[in-house]
Amino acid sequence: MEKPDRHILVCASFRAAGTPQGVCHKKGAFNFVQYLETELMDRDELGTVMVSTTGCLKVCDRGPAMVIYPEGKWYGGFESEDDIDEILDALEEGEGADQFLLAE
Repeated sequence: MEKPDRHILVCASFRAAGTPQGVCHKKGAFNFVQYLETELMDRDELGTVMVSTTGCLKVCDRGPAMVIYPEGKWYGGFESEDDIDEILDALEEGEGADQFLLAE
């Protein structure tokens, strides 16, 4: 297995019982996962960046949320594909998209 350079974990609000109950899935987190994968493919980065869904990241008040490793940057409150583009653009430039940054 080849290790990806980055891993993006997108909160899908899953609980231990398997049913999503939080904010992220209600705000379209699954659509963002699909968009992330498409956009990374367009940027020729899909082979170096892995996108996965997770259980609840426990930041429901700021959802939808995602965390990007190895940078350790947590993002939330993004609501559109343009917002995702802004986060990916900042990532490519080695910076953080400050308006969506929850923690680093």
